[in-house]
Amino acid sequence: MDKKEIAKIFEEIALLLELKAANLFRIRAYRNAARAVLSLDEDLEKVVKEKRLTELKGIGDDLAGKITTLVKTGHLPFYEKLKKSTPSGIVEMMKVHGLGGKKIKMIYEKLKIKSIEELKEACKMGKLSKLRGFGPKTEKNILESLEHQETYQQRHLWWEAIAKAEPILQELHKLKEVEKVELAGSLRRKLETIGDLDFLVASSNPKPVMNWFTSQPFVARVLGKGETKSSIKLQGGMQADIRIVPASQFEFALAYFTGSKEHNIKMRERSIKRGWTLSEYGLEAKKIKGKGPFAGIKKTITEADIFKALELPYIQPELREDRGEIEAAEKGKLPVLVEEKDIRGTFHNHTTASDGRNTLKEMVTAAQQLRWEYIGIADHSKSSFQANGQSEEQLLKQVEEIRRLNASKKFRTYVFAGVECDILADGKLDFSDKVLKMLDYVVISVHSSLQQDEKTMTKRIIRAVEHPYTTMLGHVTGRLLLKREGYKVNVAKVIDACIANKKIMELNANPMRLDMDWRWWHFASDRGLMCCINTDAHSIDNLQFFRAGVNAARKGWLEKGDILNTRTLNQVQKILDLFRNPLCPEKSKIF
Repeated sequence: MDKKEIAKIFEEIALLLELKAANLFRIRAYRNAARAVLSLDEDLEKVVKEKRLTELKGIGDDLAGKITTLVKTGHLPFYEKLKKSTPSGIVEMMKVHGLGGKKIKMIYEKLKIKSIEELKEACKMGKLSKLRGFGPKTEKNILESLEHQETYQQRHLWWEAIAKAEPILQELHKLKEVEKVELAGSLRRKLETIGDLDFLVASSNPKPVMNWFTSQPFVARVLGKGETKSSIKLQGGMQADIRIVPASQFEFALAYFTGSKEHNIKMRERSIKRGWTLSEYGLEAKKIKGKGPFAGIKKTITEADIFKALELPYIQPELREDRGEIEAAEKGKLPVLVEEKDIRGTFHNHTTASDGRNTLKEMVTAAQQLRWEYIGIADHSKSSFQANGQSEEQLLKQVEEIRRLNASKKFRTYVFAGVECDILADGKLDFSDKVLKMLDYVVISVHSSLQQDEKTMTKRIIRAVEHPYTTMLGHVTGRLLLKREGYKVNVAKVIDACIANKKIMELNANPMRLDMDWRWWHFASDRGLMCCINTDAHSIDNLQFFRAGVNAARKGWLEKGDILNTRTLNQVQKILDLFRNPLCPEKSKIF
């Protein structure tokens, strides 16, 4: 049994214990152990064999014994007994936002509900609102969460989808019958969540390609197989489709199967006005079949040629959402989008000082391997007790450690000392000004009282944004993609507050967040809001999340100059110094 399977079992044990109203520290111990196992860089079997499990943070003798049993036998009697003592369907209810172990226990005991279907029906009939501790609002929230879950089950995170797609893409490239192959659809547009994987292939001999695609180990089930199109269900549940076209149609099909429905409609309308018809098969004259802008042209047609024929510059796939990209292209005002190579570091990163899985030195080493000029450490503040938030004393001790590390010149990558400071329920910050002014920067975030109404939450965040020592606002809506909706907040007003107070807005690059949503960024950056792409990394592997952040930034029309962490170390140091002197007139030159 591998570490992912063991971590999943420990998470489920924590849920089952929560349902049984077990000791909070015991529940947390299993969750911490799951994170520790998942973040292990070494081979788990080797660590078990050498009896070094207790060296991992949060794993004592009891948990080490359970992990050892799972690795050696693939079974855990304690877990199996715990599952048997819980009615089937109850674990699924634990995934519903707003329901914890105590509430589910009451629902089961008072209403005998033991499945998602029964829960949904009870909400519609108003049965839950009659229970103590519930009410119409709670019932409505649960019903909304259930509806969201139904939608979530049909979608997948882009980050997870691309990890599935790229190995298949690489293998398709190797097939001798494949002349060209590309990803298409929302995956190519880098939408934050996708429905299925789309592969487009050019081939004059499609049969061997279809046979290969539908017979590989990654296939769980063949949903449909044809001469030019097939659909499969991958191991893990994701759907993948392949479409094969002649090489002469490939670029037209790629453009067609990449753009959103709305973008494609605009492109077709543009072609009609010029007397042509645009489709996945080509760009032809409307009245004379076989004629069109490419008639008689010998060279290989590219996507760029298609746009050029319609009197447009090439529009990047990420922008093809019908959000003004065609109009901007007409005027020659398409953005020069930020690229991965432009990122020089990130600022919202965690270490073992709070809930991170790697030490300060390990995080800096990983940043240096990425050739970053700098990395910022922003561990949680004291009120985030669930994330092992630091006290004032612990934070200042960490600041001293960072200063010593920079002075030692051990790393080429410079380390900025920051904090992810909780925005308290009333909008105050978790640390005093005396502590905050000792830092290089301050990221402020909401982690509690998520059920506040929109007016209260908006006022709360704006008050925190207005604090003189605030540098940047973290994950503005708190959403977790395909898991929970964000809290209610007027994003437009928060953007206005950040601009008015010359504060930076984070684009949280964690693939489950990507918050602030890319749909806001074009509007916000046009008005002068500065972005910072932050990984919110809790391990060295998470530093790679910056790539997902760049994807979202590109979808949001952001250029290199719109983003703080595309700047050099010297430039960033000067900007952060201005935040330590909030009234400095030079600040207006940057924003």
